[in-house]
Amino acid sequence: MNPPVPTPPRGKAVFLDRDGVLNEEIGDYVWQPEKFMVLDGVPESLARLKQAGYYLVVITNQAGIAKKLYTETDVQACHEKLQLACGNLLDALYFAPSHPSVSESLSRKPDSLMLEKAMARFALDPAQCWIVGDRHRDIQAGAKVGVRGILVGHSETADYQPHVADLSAATDLILGAS
Repeated sequence: MNPPVPTPPRGKAVFLDRDGVLNEEIGDYVWQPEKFMVLDGVPESLARLKQAGYYLVVITNQAGIAKKLYTETDVQACHEKLQLACGNLLDALYFAPSHPSVSESLSRKPDSLMLEKAMARFALDPAQCWIVGDRHRDIQAGAKVGVRGILVGHSETADYQPHVADLSAATDLILGAS
C-alpha cells in the first residue's frame, strides 16, 4: 500500500477591479488607450504583491461592449497599455462584456464567474485571496466565493470595512495580514 500523495498547496491571488483601482475613473466608459491613465503607485503596489507570491488577476465589467459603445479590441488595447505600464505583472485579465439591459451574464459582477474561472485556472485557495474594488458589487463578487474584500477610493460610501484610499493602502493591508 502506497502512502497518500500530499495535495500540493493552493495558490493565493489578489483580484483587482480595473476602473477606479488600477486606472483613473473618468466618469464615463474608459475604452480609449489615450484616455486610459494608470493611477500613481499602481505599478509599485503590483510589484510588492507579486514579490509576496500573489497571482494578480484583473476582473472588470465592460458593459459598453454590450451597448455597442466600443469593442473587445478596444478593451484589449487598454489592457495592453496597463500590462506595459505595470511591467507585465498581471497574470490574467478577465472582462464581462454584458449589461443587464442587453444580456444577462454570470460573469458580470456582482456575480462571480470571472473569479471562479481564475480560481480554477490557478488552483487558488479563496481563504488566501483578496479582492480590491471601488464598488460594492466588486466586494459582493468576492464574498460569493469566500474571498475577502477591500473597498478603495471614494466612488461609494465608506460604510464597508476595510475601506482605504487606494491600491497602495490596500497592498499595505494585504501584506500586513499575510
